[in-house]
Amino acid sequence: MSNIPLYVAGEWREGAGREVLPRLNPSTDESLGQLTVATERDVADALGAAHDAFARWRAVAAHERAGLLHKVAAGIRAHASDFGRLIATELGNILPAATFEAMVAADVMDWSAGEARRIYGRVIPSRFPATRQFVLKEPIGPVFAVCPWNMPLIFPARKIAEALAAGCTVVIKPAEETPATAALLMQVLHEAGLPQGVVNMIFGRPAAISRTALASGTIRKLSFTGSVPVGKELARLAAEHLVKCTLELGGHAPTIVFDDADVDAAAPLLAERKARVSGQACNSPTRFYVQEGIYPRFREALAAAMAAVRVGDPLAQGTQMGPLVNARRLNTIEAFVADATASGARVIAGGHRVGERGQFHALTLLDEVPDSARIMSEEPFGVVAAMQSFRTLDEVVGKANALPYGLAAYVFSRSTRTLQEMTQRLEVGLLGLNGCNIAAAETPFGGVKESGYGSEGGSEGVEGFLTTKFVSEAGV
Repeated sequence: MSNIPLYVAGEWREGAGREVLPRLNPSTDESLGQLTVATERDVADALGAAHDAFARWRAVAAHERAGLLHKVAAGIRAHASDFGRLIATELGNILPAATFEAMVAADVMDWSAGEARRIYGRVIPSRFPATRQFVLKEPIGPVFAVCPWNMPLIFPARKIAEALAAGCTVVIKPAEETPATAALLMQVLHEAGLPQGVVNMIFGRPAAISRTALASGTIRKLSFTGSVPVGKELARLAAEHLVKCTLELGGHAPTIVFDDADVDAAAPLLAERKARVSGQACNSPTRFYVQEGIYPRFREALAAAMAAVRVGDPLAQGTQMGPLVNARRLNTIEAFVADATASGARVIAGGHRVGERGQFHALTLLDEVPDSARIMSEEPFGVVAAMQSFRTLDEVVGKANALPYGLAAYVFSRSTRTLQEMTQRLEVGLLGLNGCNIAAAETPFGGVKESGYGSEGGSEGVEGFLTTKFVSEAGV
């Protein structure tokens, strides 16, 4: 997949004088080929195809939609090793994790297939004689889905699966940084028998494509995963046309470790989670608040665990963390570290680039970070984490809730009472207690405050692609 085409109305499109963008390997800085940029006509054709296909697709029986999604799941599993190598190459995630992402995406397809058969309405007892009243759940219409690069298969798979399960059609714009993974997913959908126009894939200038899609009158639902500023702008554009939104935006996950926590278990787990996708995950632990009684011990354990993470070629056996996705992310991480140290923080693990080529940076832990440092208020989205100590539960709740983010948080304590109180008081959509497993096909994923609204995953995910119709029938 050196030259990535578009997929519109069941056909691949490239060439014909279209602009192309370069693609680079983040591990080597070498060329991976080119990416086709959609023209205005391509975007219009994709929107038109989704519009025209909607009437046909919504009429397909639920069990048939489910059957297609099960076939797609099987196709993803059959290509798991191909997906793994593509993700490891164009994103830089380590090969075992990249291959596992394919298995998760297949699971998402299977779960959504089941949800297609569980879209229920209800009958309401009427207060009027000879009258039947009932509620129907119907597909909302064509969907515009915008995906980030950090989970280049899971995000497109989840948005497509949930939309198709509900009976919607899709125009999807995957990330330009990781297009080959999305293109292979389109190929799997095509080979599974996806009807023409039901899913269309375009790449190009994100702002221009989004403005066109949301102003077209065709799109009835926006599903976006990405940064807070972009999410706010898309929500504003969607509001002008009353397009329903699901927004999964940024996070800055507070990670709270109480004096009675199991340090020996928590420190290596959190180091491993911080290393996942080189810290480029919205639910990555970033702000570490550690109670005073165990602060020195936990700091030593976490620093040692982070320093032990092996950074290198994501395709090589034994590598535990690959590169950042591009030079911009590397420069951003260096800027966070420089700002923190200038503010008085200490680097106790990492803090430097790795190697002479590629976008590699050591997993980094900053100690005694003051609130004035940028990293305490801005999402780093990378391999750096910051530590502070705290005394009381009330104090740490205030610190954790102080930011406008509200996606994920993690709490470590042996006290059931402490865990219950933190569950009630933390302002987040996702909470891990003595663990970090907060995402699965069958569970909802989404945030509060400026981390967005709506959920993907679980039964809540498909619900976001449905509308409610109330029917009152007299004379029965």
